[in-house]
Amino acid sequence: MERINVTIDGTKVTADKGTTVLEAARSAGIYIPALCSHPHLPSSRQVEPFEVVYRGKEKYKNDKSTNEFEGCQLCLVQIDGMEGLPTACTTEVTEGMAVHTNTPEIQHKRRENLKPIISEHPNVCLVCDRKEDCDPFRGSIRKAAVITGCEFCPNNLRCELQEVAAYIGTDESTPPYEYRGLPAVKSDPFFERNYNLCIACARCVRACQDVRGNSAIGLVFQDGKAIVGSKAPTLEESGCQFCGACVDVCPTGALTEWINKWEGVAEKQVVSTCPYCGVGCQLELQIKKDRLIGATPKGDGVPNKGQACVKGKFGIVEYVHHPERLKVPLIRKNGSFQEASWDEALELVAERLGSFSPSEIGVISSAKCTNEENYVAQKFTRAVLGTNNIDHCARL
Repeated sequence: MERINVTIDGTKVTADKGTTVLEAARSAGIYIPALCSHPHLPSSRQVEPFEVVYRGKEKYKNDKSTNEFEGCQLCLVQIDGMEGLPTACTTEVTEGMAVHTNTPEIQHKRRENLKPIISEHPNVCLVCDRKEDCDPFRGSIRKAAVITGCEFCPNNLRCELQEVAAYIGTDESTPPYEYRGLPAVKSDPFFERNYNLCIACARCVRACQDVRGNSAIGLVFQDGKAIVGSKAPTLEESGCQFCGACVDVCPTGALTEWINKWEGVAEKQVVSTCPYCGVGCQLELQIKKDRLIGATPKGDGVPNKGQACVKGKFGIVEYVHHPERLKVPLIRKNGSFQEASWDEALELVAERLGSFSPSEIGVISSAKCTNEENYVAQKFTRAVLGTNNIDHCARL
């Protein structure tokens, strides 16, 4: 692969040919705001037409639209020798390119482009000039069952729109937000959909259609305007596999996991391997007060490349903290199971296995174990028990 040398804000960066300016900047740790782009999504120039769902007299009518993806227009940059302010997510690097990401001209244009985005989202906290002095007890005196600002959003302090607004800045001319009054969708088993918080960045649509190859969600035309929605009233009816890819890329609180909606921000993250099968998916486990409160698929070239299945994404926390989970070995004594130490349990197993000849023993492993666990099982069977009688259910 041919390598390209560029300079971004005075930093020399080397990237593969075909890499966008945004991707090159991210690889060097240089921040460029981009609400429509995400590391787990294909670059914007590769976007396929969205699937659009029309709601008319017929309950649901599906059609393919040739909508063009315009993007958020926040990743504007200046490039020496190039006119205008091109978008970093669609501009490929070239040898010797010099890029500037944070000039007064760029920031002014970004603020103008951010205004219509913020006008689609409850913005009283984003535009408030005293938000640094705010705390949970002074957030608002208004009592309402709707999210009016950041302090009452389940994604507060985890919201990408907050980060972008703080970096670009806002002013008094930001258009006021008019609450849409859309009912939050609470029928989905793993997360809530609140389209009052949606900024129509279409990340979730692209994750569902371009990355996962599904079309459970798309753009829905409602009252002459395209918004994000599902093909049917529930995601289950829309063919959703509940992989959670849409939740992971959502930059606001429009998609919020039930399991950690009220837990707040994690204190730390721990990278671990998903225990549900042998693929070896890497997960960033969200930890707070020594408890798991969430799991996020890890990218960066690992086997799952930022993706997970429904079990890895939503099942880890539930089974780790399930009240009926076994935490110690149980041994049957006098017709009932009783708690025992690991040493006691292992001694009992060794004693029982030692009473049989190798030809009388068979071991069955599981595809739901990791590759390492299956390797240990076959090694134990052959090297310790002295038999080749081991089998594996190579399916889930």
